[in-house]
Amino acid sequence: MQNYHCFTLPSGLRVILLPADSEVIYCGFAIAAGTRHEQQGEEGMAHLLEHMSFKGTAQRSSVQIINALEGVGGELNAFTTKEDTVYYAATTRQHLRQAIDVLQDIVFHSTYPQQELEKEREVVCDEIESYEDTPSELIFDEFENLLFKDHPLGHNILGTSSQVRNYQSDDVTRFAHRHYRTDRCVFFASGKVDAKAILRQLESIVPIQPTAPFQSTVPTASIPPIVPSTEIRHRSTHQAHVMLGTATFPATDPRRWSLFLLNNILGGPGLNSRLNLALRERRGLVYTVESQTVVYADTGVWSVYFGCDQNDVDRCLRLVRKELSRLSEKPLSEAQLKRAKQQLHGQLTIGAENREQLAIDQAKCFLHEGRIRTLNEVLSHIDALSPQDLWQVAQHIFSPTRQLTLIYQ
Repeated sequence: MQNYHCFTLPSGLRVILLPADSEVIYCGFAIAAGTRHEQQGEEGMAHLLEHMSFKGTAQRSSVQIINALEGVGGELNAFTTKEDTVYYAATTRQHLRQAIDVLQDIVFHSTYPQQELEKEREVVCDEIESYEDTPSELIFDEFENLLFKDHPLGHNILGTSSQVRNYQSDDVTRFAHRHYRTDRCVFFASGKVDAKAILRQLESIVPIQPTAPFQSTVPTASIPPIVPSTEIRHRSTHQAHVMLGTATFPATDPRRWSLFLLNNILGGPGLNSRLNLALRERRGLVYTVESQTVVYADTGVWSVYFGCDQNDVDRCLRLVRKELSRLSEKPLSEAQLKRAKQQLHGQLTIGAENREQLAIDQAKCFLHEGRIRTLNEVLSHIDALSPQDLWQVAQHIFSPTRQLTLIYQ
């Protein structure tokens, strides 16, 4: 998937086609309508809108939407993030036209009926309550809420049960009309695609909406300054759950590649990550320990998460900080860097075999940046890194003066 084709339709809708030698087509719409686009009092609205888009259109009932692709063996799904909402389908090539039709129908022609909202809000509230019963997941949202205090990036994606129960159909409709616009969308398709047929279909069914030229999908609210602190919250859990981390680099900052590789060395998916070896393999203190980076258009997040026995929190934190210090005190050797690059190369190449996830990732990149990054381009960024590059980023990001820590006990 190193080659792709992009088009802009008269409606303002951008289209990217990712040719692949497969009869299975992955396609969908990526929309710049995420949690950070919610105004005060709209928390959880982007996610609720995602649910309600499946509950009826001018042409289809909710059951007809379900059966449109499920009935021919395809799949239809969606998810909401801090910066976007993605509706996507997996189908065989012969049913691609049907998939495009139902996708555009739920994105641009949903009616958000009040009677369906009455039912669906309870489904969403159950999702919220289930999430709150899972501290290993909840802590990630609460950590970002602390890090981005009073900023939309700190909003919980799901909102609260009390908020969701107060929203009406008109509220959902207003949010959709504000954000589900063709100039804020990208349509993507990966597989054996016929570009002319797809473009003809999209031109005939996607509404022409009044749009301004595409500029940015990012609201202008400034990112709050980092306030290092340790927060302890008491929960009735068997384990303690711990996160520490800080704000990092936006998508356009070249230092993100150094942090990407550093993070993989420190707590990536490999069992040989430094944190896994230090906390689990050598000492048996945790079942799960991981670090991750999240990149937003104007900032980013780096964090470490682990769950451990209540009595082992301080010991585990000391071990984590020791590994951060090791990476900050001196540069990696050339041999260490070579091994780290080789491991990340393999992980990325294997991951690229997941065509569905790759197509979604490329669409999201195109949505926010107007371009996609090929695997070869990403690997070239990694290959260009020096020990000094990683050391400078480690000194900056892993500094104790930048760290926020959240503990569930």
